[in-house]
Amino acid sequence: MIRNYTDIKIFTGNAHKDLALEITEELGIELGQSEVSAFSDGEISVKIDEKVRGADVFIVQPTSMPTNDNLMELLIMMDAMKRASAGRITAVIPYYGYARQDRKTRARDPISAKLVADLIQTAGAERLLTMDLHCAQIQGFFNMPVDHLVGMPVLIKYYVDKFNNDMTDVVAVSPDL
Repeated sequence: MIRNYTDIKIFTGNAHKDLALEITEELGIELGQSEVSAFSDGEISVKIDEKVRGADVFIVQPTSMPTNDNLMELLIMMDAMKRASAGRITAVIPYYGYARQDRKTRARDPISAKLVADLIQTAGAERLLTMDLHCAQIQGFFNMPVDHLVGMPVLIKYYVDKFNNDMTDVVAVSPDL
C-alpha cells in the first residue's frame, strides 16, 4: 500500500471528472490542475497547470462516448505529462474503448484494440489500470504492466448483502455472455 502521497498526482480529462474527484477524495489528495478544452475546429487543447516533474502521474479517463474525443484527450494529456518530465504515467481507463475489436473476424479487418494499445504506449503511458476488458487477451497487446480489475466480486457482494443471501426472486439480464 502506498503510504506517502506527496509524489502522486491525479489528473482527469472531461470523460468522468466525478470519478477522478471520488478517487482523490478517497486518497485525501487534490485533483491535479489542468484544463482540457477544444478549439472551434474540434481540436483538443490540454494545459497542465502545475509541476509534474518526477511525479507519479495517474490520468483518469474512460474512453466511453464520445469515444474518439475521450481517447484523444487521454493521448494528448499523456503526451503533455511526458514532455513535462513526469516520473511515471499511469493511464486509468475504467472503460477501454475499441475493446470489442480485439481480433480479426474476416480478411482485412483491423485489430483496433491493439492499435489503441499502441497509441496509449506511444503517448507516454508506462502502466495501464483498467477493468472488465471485453477479453483478457487485450492485456497481451501491451508491452507494459496492465492491472486488469474485475468488477464481479464487488457486484456479487452487493447483491448477497442486499438480498441477505435469498436470491429466489432475483433475475439477472445480460445482453452478452
